Amino acid sequence: MLKFLSQPVATPTLSRRRFLLTTSLGTAGFVIGCSDTRQQAGTPAANNEPVVATDLNAFVRIGSDNTVTVIVKHLDKGQGVSTGLPTLVAEELDADWAQMQFEFAPADVTRYANTKSGSQGTGGSDSIANSYLQMRTVAAAARAMLVGAAATAWGVAAGEITVVRGVVAHEASGRQAQFGELAAAAASIEPPTDPTLKSPDQFTLIGTQVPRLDSPAKTDGTALYTIDMDLPDMKVALVAHPPKFGATVREIDSTAASAMSGVLGVYPIAAGVAVVADSFWTAKKAREALVIDWDTSAAELRSSEQIISEFKQLVNETGAVARDDGDVDAALDGAAQILELQFELPFLAHAAMEPMDCVAHVTDERCDIWTGSQLTTLDQGNASAAAGVSKEDVHIHTVYAGGSFGRRATLESDFVVEAIAISKAVGAAHPIKLQWTREDDFASGYYRPMGLHRVRAALDDAGKPVAWRHRIVTQSFFAGTSFERMINEGLDPLAVEGAANLPYAIDNIHVDLQLSRVYLPTLWWRSVGHTQNAWVAEVVVDQLAKAAGQDEVAYRLELLGEHPRHRAVLELAADKAGWGSPAKTGVHRGVAVHESFSSYVAQIAEVRVSDAGELTVERVVAVVDCGVAVNPDIIRAQVEGAIGMALGAYLREAVHLDNGTVREQNFDQYRPLRIHEMPTIDVHIVKSAEAPSGIGEPGLPPLAPALTNAIARATGKVITRLPLGDQLKTS
Repeated sequence: MLKFLSQPVATPTLSRRRFLLTTSLGTAGFVIGCSDTRQQAGTPAANNEPVVATDLNAFVRIGSDNTVTVIVKHLDKGQGVSTGLPTLVAEELDADWAQMQFEFAPADVTRYANTKSGSQGTGGSDSIANSYLQMRTVAAAARAMLVGAAATAWGVAAGEITVVRGVVAHEASGRQAQFGELAAAAASIEPPTDPTLKSPDQFTLIGTQVPRLDSPAKTDGTALYTIDMDLPDMKVALVAHPPKFGATVREIDSTAASAMSGVLGVYPIAAGVAVVADSFWTAKKAREALVIDWDTSAAELRSSEQIISEFKQLVNETGAVARDDGDVDAALDGAAQILELQFELPFLAHAAMEPMDCVAHVTDERCDIWTGSQLTTLDQGNASAAAGVSKEDVHIHTVYAGGSFGRRATLESDFVVEAIAISKAVGAAHPIKLQWTREDDFASGYYRPMGLHRVRAALDDAGKPVAWRHRIVTQSFFAGTSFERMINEGLDPLAVEGAANLPYAIDNIHVDLQLSRVYLPTLWWRSVGHTQNAWVAEVVVDQLAKAAGQDEVAYRLELLGEHPRHRAVLELAADKAGWGSPAKTGVHRGVAVHESFSSYVAQIAEVRVSDAGELTVERVVAVVDCGVAVNPDIIRAQVEGAIGMALGAYLREAVHLDNGTVREQNFDQYRPLRIHEMPTIDVHIVKSAEAPSGIGEPGLPPLAPALTNAIARATGKVITRLPLGDQLKTS
C-alpha cells in the first residue's frame, strides 16, 4: 500500500516496476522499502536494509544508501528538466552524478512555486531560468549542512573540509564520509540563509553533457506515464464529446451501450457523455454504441474558409494598438518603395504522442489525481472546485507526460476536470482512468489559432526601412476563459509577442491586433505568438533587403546595431553555414533570426527545389544563445526537436473545419514530419555568462522564415500561406 500524507490511497500496479511500499513523511526522514530489483526512485541499500532518507530542505533528500534525490517542481514532458534541475543541485552539492536521482514534487505552492509567477507549473520555457539560482542555493545550503555535521563529528574547522564527488573529507586527519552517513546529523543544523555559490570557473557539471537521468527508465519501459496507470479496482472511461464545438446533449439512448458486458455505466457530464467500463476497448465499443442527439444551435458551424474570409475583412480595420512609434502614415507617404505582403496560417493541433489522460479518485474527504500535470496550481484549484473538496485535499501525483507542446497547460484543466466529474458520478469504489483516443485529441481538443497578417513596409532612396505597419487578425488565447482579464482593451499580449518588440532600427512602427470570436478552443502551441509573428517579420525583412539590393545577413546586421545578442547569433550562423561562399550546385540558403523567451536563435536553411517543384530541406544551421548552457546535449536536442516540429507544420500540418467539424481525425490526415524527412541539423551554442533563459521553444520560430527565404531564393516565389503543401509543384 502506498501512503500519501498518512492516508491510504490506491496503489499503482506496475508490471516489472519497482514501487514504494511505505512512506511516512516527517522532519526526521522516512523509510523506503523495495518490492523489486527494478527502480524508479531510490536504490536499495547494499545489505538489503530499508533505506532511511532525510530531507535537508524542500528540494534535497539524502538516503542512507548515499543517493541524492532532487524534488523536481516542474513537469518533464520530454524536455529534460528531470536532468537539468538535478544538475544544478549536484553542482553546488559537489555530488557524484552516479548518486543523483529525482522525484516529481507534489502540488504545494507554498514550497514549489515558480520564482517568477508565484504559482507552481511548467511553461514559457522557464524551468531552468526560474530555478537556476534557487536550486543552486538550496544545494549549497545542503552542502554547508553536511560539512557542518562532519566538522562537529570530527572536531575540526568547517573550512578545512572538502567535498569532492560525494565524499566529505578532512585531509589532515584522513577522515572521510559519504553524504548518507552525515545526512541525519546535517538535518539538525540550521541552514545558512545566504550560502556561497560557485563561480562559473569552478563548475564541474554545469556546461557538461551529463547523462539524462530519465533515459534508462524510458529505454527499458519502466518510466511511468498516465497511460500506464493500473490501480486496484480501477475502471476506464471514455467521453463522447460534441462533434461540433459548443454543441450540447439533447437526448441520449444508452440502451445498447449499457447492455454490453463489462460496462459499468453511462454518465452525462458537462463535457459530453462518459462511458465507464472494465477496459479501454470495452469502453470504446460502448461509446460507439451510444446514440446521442446533439443540440448544435449554439455551436460553431463555419468552415475554415469562411473564418479566413472574415479575417480578410477584419484586416482592413485598425485594431488594438500594441506598438506605435513615430508616424507610419507620413513615412509611407514619403517612401521611395512600399512593400505589402499578406500571410495566412491555419489552425494547428498539438498532436503529442500521449493523448490526454488522467486518473482520478474522489472520496468525501479528498481527491487524488495521477497525470502529467503542467499547470499544477491551476489543476489543483480547478480540481478542488470540481471535486468539492479543499485545495489542500487535492493531491496531484505528477508522472511523466508523453509530450505536450502546450496542450496539457489548459487554463480550465479540461481533461482533469472530466476525470473528476466521472469519478464523482461513479463513486469512491473505483478509481477512474480517463483516456482520450487519438481521434478525441484531434477533434475535441485545443488548437493553435488561425492567423491572418498584413505588413506594409517602406524604404527610402538608400534602401533603409522607414515605415512598418503590421496588422494581426487572430483569436485570443484568453477569451472565454477565467483568464479573460489578461486581455487589455482588446489586446492579447501573447498574440503580439515577437511582433510588438521587433528589434530592427525602424523609426516608424505600428502594430495592432484584431481579435475574432471563433468558437474553437485555442491554446498556446510551442512558442505561442512567436510561431506566427517570427515567420511574418523575418520574411518581410528578407524582401526589404532584396528590394534594397543588399545581402540579407548584412542588411539585418546593420539594423540590429542596438541588439548585440541578435547580431552575435546571426554572425555565427552565417559563418558556420558559409554564407559568404557559394552553396552546392542547386542548393539555396535562407536566413532568419528571432528572440523568444529571452533566448536568441539564428537559423540558415539550405534547400533544393527540383524542376517539378519537389522541395528537399538538406541542412539547417542553428545558433542559440540561451545564457549559461546547463546541459549542451539537452539544448541541442531541444533545438533539433523544435526544428523537426516546425518543419512538419511548415510542409503539411493543418486543422480544417468543415461546417464546424474538424476534418483531420488521425495521423493519416495530419502528418507530422517523418524521420527520413529530417534534414541534417548543425546546432551551435554561444558560450555565455548570462543567466539561463528558455530553450524548449525558441528553436522553432526561425525555421519557417528561413525556409521561406531559401525557397524565395530558389524559385523567386515568396510563400505567404501555410502549410506549403503543393504550392511549388508544377503541372
